[in-house]
Amino acid sequence: MSTLAPLRLLREPWNASEGNQSNATAGAGGPWCQGLNIPNELFLTLGLVSLVENLLVVAAILKNRNLHSPTYYFICCLAVSDMLVSVSNLVETLFMLLMEHGVLVIHASIVRHMDNVIDMLICSSIVSSLSFLGVIAVDRYITIFYALRYHSIMTLQRAVVTMASVWLASTVSSTIFITYYRNNAILLCLIGFFLFMLVLMLVLYIHMFALARHHLCSISSQQKQPTIYRSSSLKGAITLTILLGVFFICWGPFFLHLILIVTCPTNPFCTCFFSYFNLFLILIICNSVVDPLIYVFRSQELRRTLREVVLCSW
Repeated sequence: MSTLAPLRLLREPWNASEGNQSNATAGAGGPWCQGLNIPNELFLTLGLVSLVENLLVVAAILKNRNLHSPTYYFICCLAVSDMLVSVSNLVETLFMLLMEHGVLVIHASIVRHMDNVIDMLICSSIVSSLSFLGVIAVDRYITIFYALRYHSIMTLQRAVVTMASVWLASTVSSTIFITYYRNNAILLCLIGFFLFMLVLMLVLYIHMFALARHHLCSISSQQKQPTIYRSSSLKGAITLTILLGVFFICWGPFFLHLILIVTCPTNPFCTCFFSYFNLFLILIICNSVVDPLIYVFRSQELRRTLREVVLCSW
């Protein structure tokens, strides 16, 4: 990817002098440090698949009144965050293909503005995806351990305020990042936010599984009816844990890329790692492709509604 590169600002370290950077590149010039030449067609295909999948998930949640709850509204917002990645990737790839084939000629200043918009969309999707994964984890935690008070704690009004706050914070933070991307403090804030949300979700899930397992064993031994509800809650926790694992696998290399930019911009090993940036972008898009499959696989109600949406049985 050459002319329009998503997150081009992070492709190469900016806190290294040109001489040191060239020396590091020369020192890391082995066959494993040449990076991967990923065709634009692959980015285009994955973007289209992700966009269609997430649109279907949003349509299914809007269609089925049984899914009109804060939990599924948060999942819907997470799907929209994934769509941001898909849309930005599709727009960027289409413009690149048109420019490479001479069909479209754009002034350099317009290209830079478009690049900034694409970067801002992707940064917004990073922050919003992380935030909604954290919100969903908290929501599931309340569902399991405060079941009788859930509807009074997680009201529709609070859910709307939460969603609006996340989108506003994502937009503002992405704008600040694109404006001051050369400041290491901004990059450290993004890395810190990722680590904070990861630790938060891990702590919540560990606590959920430990206590949910204890409750399941206790209720099963007493042979009471609430076993079904607890089992459903545990299933929801497993679903969100899978989402967390997939997110970490897909986004982890990208955030490691950011950490290395700050800590060792001229180190030969780090320079070698930087050359695989396009692979990290593919993993990010793959996360947007896999998330909807997890929703459908783990939720029978969503799976049934999605089937109705595909068959156009509104």
